[in-house]
Amino acid sequence: MKNDLFRKKSLHTLLDKSNHIQLEQTLSGFDLILLGVGAIIGTGIFILPGTVAASHSGPSIIFSFIIAAIVCTLAGMCYSEFSSSVPVTGSAYTYGYVVFGELIAWLVGWALVLEYGLAVASVATGWSSYLAALLEGFHLTLPKAISGPFNSQNGTYINGPAVFIVMAIALLLMRGVQESAKLNKIMVFLKVGVILVFIAVGVFYVEPPNWQPFMPFGIQGIMSGAAVVFFAYLGFDAVSSAAEEVKNPQRNMPIGIIGSLFICTILYVTVSLILTGIVSYTQLNVNDPVSFAMQLINQNWVAGIISLGAVVGMTTVILVMLYGGTRLLYAFGRDGLLSKKFCELHPKYKTPVKSTWILATLIAFCAGFIPLENLAELVNMGTLLAFTIVSIGILFLRKNKSVPKGSFKVPFYPVLPVCSFLLCLFLMTQLSKQTWLACGIWFLIGLFIYFIYGRKHSSMNHQ
Repeated sequence: MKNDLFRKKSLHTLLDKSNHIQLEQTLSGFDLILLGVGAIIGTGIFILPGTVAASHSGPSIIFSFIIAAIVCTLAGMCYSEFSSSVPVTGSAYTYGYVVFGELIAWLVGWALVLEYGLAVASVATGWSSYLAALLEGFHLTLPKAISGPFNSQNGTYINGPAVFIVMAIALLLMRGVQESAKLNKIMVFLKVGVILVFIAVGVFYVEPPNWQPFMPFGIQGIMSGAAVVFFAYLGFDAVSSAAEEVKNPQRNMPIGIIGSLFICTILYVTVSLILTGIVSYTQLNVNDPVSFAMQLINQNWVAGIISLGAVVGMTTVILVMLYGGTRLLYAFGRDGLLSKKFCELHPKYKTPVKSTWILATLIAFCAGFIPLENLAELVNMGTLLAFTIVSIGILFLRKNKSVPKGSFKVPFYPVLPVCSFLLCLFLMTQLSKQTWLACGIWFLIGLFIYFIYGRKHSSMNHQ
């Protein structure tokens, strides 16, 4: 029975379309790049460049972003090899099933549920705040009782806008990934356009003396800043969840993952450089540093556009992260580790409608009633755990002779996968003890579900 815990799925079984329900292949490489940019560029570019510069890196925050991008790119190349070799929905969970076996795969998937769920809930809460600020610009105010998490002392009972945006995105996802991708495409162009407006206006107000001292907190500040701005890149791994719905995944998956990381890094570095050039880093410890900088130079019209961009930007993050979570639950259901209801497809739209609404309802509850500011590190923990498994998993994947030819290969093997593994472990050590404790409790719940239900109902029992 001990071997049952580490029973592996064969690549042949996964890639044989006659063995299981298949999602429709509708996405191109360009669609994937836009999905990646949609997931990555959200709160990170509108908040982190200011707060991290003020407390960690100063103007040298550009190096913090570059270091974090290098770690993500290494992990991204590992994801690209897996997703082009195993173009099946489920992301790191499915990859873990192939190289490490069922129990490890379940724990990785369970960590990703935490990442996707908390990321969507916390971003929805931020979306609500930015929407309120945007409406105030038009002299409209939301009733206090329905505009914040439950706190009877403050007179707030439910974060209505946060619940609304989660359920609205769930409705969109139910109608199909192609429709969701079309809306994502429009919103990505809109928010990138807003960022380019900031760059085009701000570059004329840069004062080089604001970049002195360039490294006020030294090398340690740059490294600690990198650990924090790592949050800004969360989401690119959700792109790999789309593997089963991609046309020509061997070619398009690497394009989507690495292309979106490259574009986002350029935008992050440029915005940070201009922001710290307009305003001294000592003044940037505010919730809306980009809008603050524009107001400081009397460009209030740009500040208003940026508020709109932040609302749109966070909408796309919610869309892609919720999409990743629903496809993960779909994979759980298809493999028998959760109820088969999670993999039932809508007769008309061919989407996993029940997993979409179950996950959206749970997330909407969290976003509506619970303040999630202190849970951000848990999102990071779930992601980093998945990154470590995927990175070291490449060493095992290369030994598998049934991998289809023509798939993407990580260059400088095995050096880059090992470096990615070690760097992700290092970033995990930077997280607090409370995060490790909370994550341990989450995994205990996951183990309970697996041993009570998943192990008995696993589809591997019939193979």
